Amino acid sequence: MPEGDTVWQAARRLHEALAGKPLTRSDFRVPKYATVDLAGRRVLSTIPRGKHLLTRIEGGLTLHTHLRMEGAWKVFDAGERWRGGPAYQIRAVLATADRTAVGYRLPVVELLRTTEEERVVGHLGPDLLGPDWDPGRALANVLADPGRQLGEALLDQRNLAGIGNVYKSELCFLLGVTPWLPAGALPADRAEKLPGLAKRLLEANRDRPVRQTTGLPRHDLFVYGRAPRPCLRCHTPVRVADQGDGSQERPTYWCPTCQTGPAPAPGSPQRWRDKYPRRTG
Repeated sequence: MPEGDTVWQAARRLHEALAGKPLTRSDFRVPKYATVDLAGRRVLSTIPRGKHLLTRIEGGLTLHTHLRMEGAWKVFDAGERWRGGPAYQIRAVLATADRTAVGYRLPVVELLRTTEEERVVGHLGPDLLGPDWDPGRALANVLADPGRQLGEALLDQRNLAGIGNVYKSELCFLLGVTPWLPAGALPADRAEKLPGLAKRLLEANRDRPVRQTTGLPRHDLFVYGRAPRPCLRCHTPVRVADQGDGSQERPTYWCPTCQTGPAPAPGSPQRWRDKYPRRTG
């Protein structure tokens, strides 16, 4: 699931493959840009901004992409067979003489002027992996609506950029509270730890092929994807439910013993789910 760390990795792959080289081919398989040809223009850089990717191209253009739940950028050597899904899932292709970047299942593909980047990322809060990181501002944003559920506040990219369902669940576990706890009810000592803990988790995983939050062999994550297996700390079965208004699937995992605060009751018709695939480890 793409979150701030995996988007950071994607930006690095794209930058290392394309930056400083002229494009020999571009192919945008979305109607609005189907006739655009960027061949001959040099790629300047690719940077992450929260969960957004900004690929800057000679001539004052930026390709803005977003991975959301299913998107991925794959990089291949010249002549290498593309592997990342069927051809109909390809949304963008950027090729140089020796490397080709292929964007699969990208829900957002947008060309804009580089001077207009703020239009698509200016709403974001401090980036956990970016140069604008400001822990005090991030915490103030999360606590600005004290009645809002903590998990929802963490997912709101306007508060801090880079957290998704996985880190939401893992952060709340490490803080010892449920994601349904009102943000204003988070004890002061744990609130103080939140920004630094979030940053450490993402920084520790931005160079790892497999996300790891536990520090334990054979177990990558404390709660995410573990329902209904035992909690790694207390052995109570981990639970899973959707959080939010139902407009998006937001699987949320927690331990009812290790984490205090409100939570959906097992069997709740509105929120309780046990349909999410189990993870190993």
